[in-house]
Amino acid sequence: MQYDTFGRHIIADAWGIDFNKINDLEFLKFHMKEAANVSGATVLSVEGQAFSPVGATVMVVLSESHLSIHTYPERGFAAIDGYTCGNQIDPKVAINYLVKILQPKNVYMKKIVRGTGELIISSG
Repeated sequence: MQYDTFGRHIIADAWGIDFNKINDLEFLKFHMKEAANVSGATVLSVEGQAFSPVGATVMVVLSESHLSIHTYPERGFAAIDGYTCGNQIDPKVAINYLVKILQPKNVYMKKIVRGTGELIISSG
């Protein structure tokens, strides 16, 4: 697979998520990897850290770039990030999978087109 500088970066703020879902490191690691697989990305590694008293961070390193989630269970909030370079893998597919699994009450998404020399930001 050949890559270029073009990339899509999706950032999502998800509110109103069940505490137990976003405080369970193994649940998050499993579904972050699944999100990458569903999007067709190549997973290189999955790393995660649970925090005390609550919260977790999971980073999925992809051949195409990365997916990450940072959770704040006490607030029902997760910051989700997906970036892939090239035209073949769309990070929004991975983000949509995570939204389906996490079932937040509200989601705010932004798409940033990277590597083209111009800034293009859009909702959704």
